[in-house]
Amino acid sequence: MPNTTINFGAGGNMPSLPNLRGVGSKILILAAAIFALIFFFSSVISIPTGHVGIPTLFGRVTGETLGEGIHIINPLKAVEKLSIQTQSVKESANVPSNEGLILALDTSLLFHLDRSMAAEVYQKVGSNYAEKIVEPTLRAAIRASTSSHTANALYTNARELVQQQIQDQLTKELSPRGVIVENILLRDVQLPAMLKGSIEAKQQAEQDALRMSFILQKETQEAQRKRIEAQGIADFQKIVAQGISPQLLEWKGIEATEKTGHQCQFESRGHWQSQDRLADHSRPAVISRGRNRF
Repeated sequence: MPNTTINFGAGGNMPSLPNLRGVGSKILILAAAIFALIFFFSSVISIPTGHVGIPTLFGRVTGETLGEGIHIINPLKAVEKLSIQTQSVKESANVPSNEGLILALDTSLLFHLDRSMAAEVYQKVGSNYAEKIVEPTLRAAIRASTSSHTANALYTNARELVQQQIQDQLTKELSPRGVIVENILLRDVQLPAMLKGSIEAKQQAEQDALRMSFILQKETQEAQRKRIEAQGIADFQKIVAQGISPQLLEWKGIEATEKTGHQCQFESRGHWQSQDRLADHSRPAVISRGRNRF
């Protein structure tokens, strides 16, 4: 606390006012320090990962684009942070087919903001560019693509084609406006119940026809195999029949007769040999009986 001096004059005993010169200087120094801190923190801006900063000065876009990290800027500037990461928009819509049937189609769009055009997008469209241009463009592209295909094709084999057509249309419309399309996904296609049943019945009939065609083809191949086998047997028998002559039959007969004669001779010889053996075994027994009699 500053020292206070009290002077007593000849005319009275009132104290003098305190000295404010030192107090005022300290207040000015404190105010300058606070202002410097405010100026410093106002001049430093941090841009998070996956974002860009768009500086504006008194409401006017300066055209600069600040990348990730810490930046020192004019404290009078404001910075709008926009994401350049992948974003997703889901759309469920009832769309017409080529026949005029209404289909329920669920789609998802993956996209991100073009870094080089972020300032232009913010200036011309705003930070809510996804609601203003991405979603309406997606709806229009879905309707344009599905209207050129039949419901049967959309439910069976045309999904990839429709998906590619939608992606091409979105790329054509959104790329010049600073939005990069990554992918379009068809999550589900719902048909009216009666139409869905008819399509499934038709597909089942086609599968049955293909299965029957396969069976007929298999049976035809089996019949052809048997025919080729029978033809081979017939050709073999024909060749054998042509090779048999009267001389060959006569020679085969003589050969069979000789084999039969040799076999009979061998059997008869074995029979007589066995008889002789029996006789030899029985002869000593007779002699021994005669000796016993004497």
